[in-house]
Amino acid sequence: MEIETRKNRGIAPWIATVALATILAFAAGYVFGRPSNSLAATRQVASTGTVTGLGQNPPSDVKTTVDFSEFWLLWKTLKEKYYQQPIDDQKLMYGAMTGMAAGVGDPYTVYFEPTGAKDFADALQGKFEGIGAEIGMKDGGLQVIAPLAGSPAEKAGVRSGDAILAIDKTDTSDMSVEKAVSLIRGKKGTTVTLKIGRYTNDKDAKGKIKQTPQVLDLTITRDTIEIKSVQSKMLRDNIAYIQITNFNEDTADLFSKAVADIMTKDPKGLVLDLRNDPGGYLDRAVSVAGEWVNDLTVVSERQQGKITESFRGTGQNRLRDIPTVALVNQGSASASEIVAGALQDYKKAKLVGTKTFGKGSVQDLIDLPDHSAVKVTIAEWVTPTERSINKTGITPDVQVDITNDDANAGRDPQLDKALEILTGKPSPKTTVQKTGTGKTK
Repeated sequence: MEIETRKNRGIAPWIATVALATILAFAAGYVFGRPSNSLAATRQVASTGTVTGLGQNPPSDVKTTVDFSEFWLLWKTLKEKYYQQPIDDQKLMYGAMTGMAAGVGDPYTVYFEPTGAKDFADALQGKFEGIGAEIGMKDGGLQVIAPLAGSPAEKAGVRSGDAILAIDKTDTSDMSVEKAVSLIRGKKGTTVTLKIGRYTNDKDAKGKIKQTPQVLDLTITRDTIEIKSVQSKMLRDNIAYIQITNFNEDTADLFSKAVADIMTKDPKGLVLDLRNDPGGYLDRAVSVAGEWVNDLTVVSERQQGKITESFRGTGQNRLRDIPTVALVNQGSASASEIVAGALQDYKKAKLVGTKTFGKGSVQDLIDLPDHSAVKVTIAEWVTPTERSINKTGITPDVQVDITNDDANAGRDPQLDKALEILTGKPSPKTTVQKTGTGKTK
């Protein structure tokens, strides 16, 4: 869920292009690297199956200096030399396509073989089996973006910002996000052990925050994860509270219903909780932001320094006059950063908490004919005032940390500060919202 997906937007032309390019790229090995009679020989060797896509012209943008015969030489070597035979040709093909996507050097450009593509789609729909933790790549290593509220991961003690050092004793150095997800996910009732590295925030004798390193082994029992992406309630002094845990397929409808409900109570203010929200669909984020900014620009795409497209709010503008505080933290990523950035730029909300994750790149999710898929980074997101989100994140207006002591005692100083801002008076110490600080994958 680490992506910002532009679902059903411009997908069909991409499908045709990518599918064709994939077939032709592999065919190009014969065009560039082998005499014409070797093509016929290869077809004869493949007597137990059907080889398609060979002998076609390569894509026009392939450099003529690329010798694709090396690819086929490696294929042949593996087929002849690998000690466990036979090798599954389809697995070799999927492996090659995975490597092709990884070759661009971007952790968010990923190829999914059919099983992985289905798992990814299921997660965006809000139901899957696993531990309920969104993971991503940051500073060259695997990191927990956020655990889902009430998930096995959260119950086991997994926190936003945790580094994943090992999965069932398998070291994660140089491991891709997709490989990690495949190892962590599994059937309900089975277990997985994560070696976690974290820095905890504690106060020293002078009351200053200090960070203490920890390494923990957490064993987690997998379960069916069902995500209800929006929750709402009324807090003290007639302050409304809406939490968005993901921007999934149901988010726009659930958020609209939540807004309609709280508006009947004539709220004096609103707390929008985006903490530990790893993102999801772009159109849901645009719809949510539109409740404050109407049809103004919510976010823009920037490619090579130029704005190529802007996306305007599509909500009903019902919250335009409601004083709002948005809660964010290092687990707020992607779509949640888009909403937070727009509200901050238009001064529709004060942001309280800690700096967000910094996932501000644009991916298109493209289904391929064999039910596999590719997620391709095509641009970066910038806020309405053209602040970059990618890698830098969104800095809150009011910085408030939750220390290790706060977490252990069930205190939520970030929510306390939000209520103080909205009511103008100090807040009694509140407890962490058990129904709403966590996330998914």
